[in-house]
Amino acid sequence: MDEEVKLVGYWASPMPPRVIWALKLKGVEYDYIEEDIYNKSELFLQYNPIHKKVPVLVHGGKPICESLVILEYIEDTWPQTPLLPKDAYERALARFWMRFTDEMGENAVSVLTSSGEKGENETKVAEALKILEEQLSLGNTKFFGGETINMVDIAHGWLPHWFECIEQLVGLKLLDPKTLPRLHTWVQDFKQLPIIKESLPDYDRLLIYMKRIRERFTNSTE
Repeated sequence: MDEEVKLVGYWASPMPPRVIWALKLKGVEYDYIEEDIYNKSELFLQYNPIHKKVPVLVHGGKPICESLVILEYIEDTWPQTPLLPKDAYERALARFWMRFTDEMGENAVSVLTSSGEKGENETKVAEALKILEEQLSLGNTKFFGGETINMVDIAHGWLPHWFECIEQLVGLKLLDPKTLPRLHTWVQDFKQLPIIKESLPDYDRLLIYMKRIRERFTNSTE
């Protein structure tokens, strides 16, 4: 496939890095376009008129939206360096866990934007993290994909940095090495991989950005 590949993203969103990591692991050349999500361009709205969200992958002039959909498209289009299992059952399980983390992510965002005492969303996130800890223990491997990362690891790539910012801003410590030792180690190992590390946003800048989001939501509910 030699058609032009473009990726439209936003620096603070945890979803475009998923696509970046997958493309880099497969050795696919692409052009990155930074979108102003607070002042969306007409071209971007043409690419994603329904949800109007990043990322958008444009391959040969055709836009593909939603990060998990894009990841599967990448796997189907560039089969080199497989990031999903070949076995149909194992592949289905991988898809399940990829979607599982997005559900957890929605609850994590609610934790960030809510004020007051411990709520239902925090409990749901804590329970989901415990389930991930059990999955890593069952597999007894370094990553969800085994000894190397796969699409499940990539889908969970928002836990380093983004979730760590939420913990710091809300005053939580859910990813505790004492209670979730394997998941905590996974986070450290994952974000230190060169191909991952080079595409993570600056932590301090991200923290300031997410702090503003939290303040905007919490002030509006007071």
